[in-house]
Amino acid sequence: MSNLITLTNPHSPAAEAYQSLRTSIEFSSLEQSLKTLLVTSADAHTDKSNAIANLAVVMAEAGDKVILVDGDLRRPQQHEIFGLHNQQGVSSWLTDGGPAPLQQTSVNRLQLLTAGPTHANPVALLSARRLGDALAELKEQADYILCDAPPVLAVTDAALWAAKVDGVVLLVNAGGTKRDQALQARQILERVHAHIVGAVLLNAERNTAMLGYEG
Repeated sequence: MSNLITLTNPHSPAAEAYQSLRTSIEFSSLEQSLKTLLVTSADAHTDKSNAIANLAVVMAEAGDKVILVDGDLRRPQQHEIFGLHNQQGVSSWLTDGGPAPLQQTSVNRLQLLTAGPTHANPVALLSARRLGDALAELKEQADYILCDAPPVLAVTDAALWAAKVDGVVLLVNAGGTKRDQALQARQILERVHAHIVGAVLLNAERNTAMLGYEG
């Protein structure tokens, strides 16, 4: 877990930025329930998986019970970030049913549902009604469900997730994500009636974490 700045250097400006993001999300949840939250990016060059992992850590360390779901069935990374196996996960759970194959991370109150084995047709799997039912099951087990998903502009997976969660945080890479990419991603999310909570800037000059939030 060497990439998790919130664990390796919790008092750094980068880690403080994740703390600020957590606070902003919790204030937003006072107006509208944000128990299930999708964190995704517009383009493939934004390190959204590392960002959501750091956010999950600060939420858990603040006392919330958190389940981090790796919904990126094409390029899953959460099992590698947390050093856990990926033998079962979202793909096998949506296919076979049964209890969610959650794994406890080294962070108290933070569990991980990995992506699971490669699936031949992720879009069909995520389009099934089972996804909504599965998220409802997870809601009963934690304060927050944080979902990682592929970039919005890459494939339709993120839009499918966005239609099932309470809110979406869109990550934008400073100096990398083009303005038209961010706007296009927002339009795609709006077409599925996603509740866009805010946009967050990554990799600005001051540090390498989240530096901005706007609801």
